[in-house]
Amino acid sequence: MPPPPLPLGRGRKRAAQAFDAALDDAELRDARTALTQGRWQAARALLAHTGDDWDRRGHRVVVLAEEPYSAAWTRDWLLAEPDSADAAVLLALALVHRALRGKEKPDRAREACRTAAALAPADPTPWLGLLLLERTLGGEEDVVRLFDEVRHRYADHHHAHHLVVARLAERRADTGPDPLHEVYDFAGWAAEQAPADSPLAMLPVVAHAERYRVLAAAGFEPAEPARSEHWSGRRARLVMKAAFDWWLEWEHDGHPRRLVDLNFLAHAKVCEGRGAEAAALFHRIGEHATPAPWSYPDRDPYTAFRAARAAALGAA
Repeated sequence: MPPPPLPLGRGRKRAAQAFDAALDDAELRDARTALTQGRWQAARALLAHTGDDWDRRGHRVVVLAEEPYSAAWTRDWLLAEPDSADAAVLLALALVHRALRGKEKPDRAREACRTAAALAPADPTPWLGLLLLERTLGGEEDVVRLFDEVRHRYADHHHAHHLVVARLAERRADTGPDPLHEVYDFAGWAAEQAPADSPLAMLPVVAHAERYRVLAAAGFEPAEPARSEHWSGRRARLVMKAAFDWWLEWEHDGHPRRLVDLNFLAHAKVCEGRGAEAAALFHRIGEHATPAPWSYPDRDPYTAFRAARAAALGAA
């Protein structure tokens, strides 16, 4: 989701650069630029090269599919190669994004995802598309069923776990803080069952931020996260320490969505008041900010990120 409008001029341009969904994937950026110009061959080559690196494939397809004209140009690709599973999945996720923006009927997006799934039965990406759609439009049974479909194909799927955590965090929004909320149990379980070097080790931090988003929106926590005691309880401290220690030992420079995790962890360390640790994370993030969680609960993410980074680096 793009950040909210900012003042005209250089600030808006810099914000757009800061929130590039491609993160640090230069090949993806190049293919996306070509696709916006109608040159779908670059996307074709990119996805063929990606192969069955499922986290990377999901990331790349989602980012390409977000482009406004992705569906139109991908239909041209399908005309040239009607049996292309890569073209089918890109069209499916493009229709999912259009449906979420209210510009496409959800049933057409669902049908396209099922068509793509039939062409590539082992690929979790069409099911990720359905999960993206039903995380917003569907019921809990739909979300659980689709998450199981993704995990059946790739048990440690990064994006799918993030989507489920965000949805689970919204359960019982009106009951206030609860250290035993199911989102914490789910995130802890996912982190424990994953391999030791899996970035799902960061999921408990994501769960903590997503629950803060829900509690703050409901009025149970301050709108300024650094003023909230949500980050200072015993559970929170243990979660943040475990995640930071994991990052120090296992940091994955090559994971396509690692910068999403680093933004969540940096945000948590800022809220926890651990400026030196936050500074180390900001150095790794560079300019690759992500709207979530800096926008939580209802803030300008660009301003929040820049202020937090300046404070942490200045203190360091």
